[in-house]
Amino acid sequence: MTATLQLQPHDKDLGGGFNVRRLLPAAKRRSVGPFVFFDHFGPATEQPGNQHDVRPHPHIGLATVTYLFEGAMMHRDSLGSVQEIRPGAINWMTAGRGIVHSERKPERLLQATYVNHGLQLWCALPQAHEEAEPSFTHTAAEDIPALDVQGVPVRVLVGEAFGVRSPVKTFSKTIYLDLALPAGARFELPALAEELAIYPVDGDLMLDGETVAQHTMATLPDGQGGVLTTQGAVRAVVIGGEPLDGPRFITWNFVSSRRERIFEAGADWTAQRIGHVPGETEFIPLPDHPAFRPASQAK
Repeated sequence: MTATLQLQPHDKDLGGGFNVRRLLPAAKRRSVGPFVFFDHFGPATEQPGNQHDVRPHPHIGLATVTYLFEGAMMHRDSLGSVQEIRPGAINWMTAGRGIVHSERKPERLLQATYVNHGLQLWCALPQAHEEAEPSFTHTAAEDIPALDVQGVPVRVLVGEAFGVRSPVKTFSKTIYLDLALPAGARFELPALAEELAIYPVDGDLMLDGETVAQHTMATLPDGQGGVLTTQGAVRAVVIGGEPLDGPRFITWNFVSSRRERIFEAGADWTAQRIGHVPGETEFIPLPDHPAFRPASQAK
């Protein structure tokens, strides 16, 4: 079997000491199926007075997929959606032609000490849907299919696997699984999609006899599955799907198959034409980046 490609995390500070491990995009691999962005945050203890709120900011051309292992976040967007994100639920926000959202500490937890731990991923939308109408869908934890496969508890967060289908609607074939591998597990992961990757959240595992360390993403050879084994108990996620229909440009919070669309989105955000989150006046300003400068100045 062709050797897997292993991607190492890059630590990113999103502000206020809120650090994430970023696996995608990577220099060696830009995407896995439709997934073009993979951030793992926590476990981090939130204390009263911590300023880890993410102020309103825009997106185009993608869908954000937020999943918590622990904690809580309050989502608000320019459509008027207000949703507390809790562990086990899938929150899918289709940006399409443009949406603005914020992610804040829920008011009920402002004076609490608790742990936040989860993943935020982006799926690039197929070119035919890049300018789709924006939308937000919350799928509660109890509505996510869960089953035992080869002695391993599996949650099918997005897509279809092992005879069950998640209710989360997607724009292309997408796979997102949560595996609770027990100590001494042996799990045969089938070729569920043309592109697949495995990410151990809290411990090391073996993929086809090769060690995949905690917080490392291993991409499987195209069109192939693999055998996962563990010594201790390991939480892991599997992502993948059909390959993208062409390359994507990613700058700041914008994803598009057209470079000029990134510039247009930057101009729209500066002019506050993308949208506003009801009841919020703060926003994250457009960063200084060549993609947002006129062609004569973009050097």
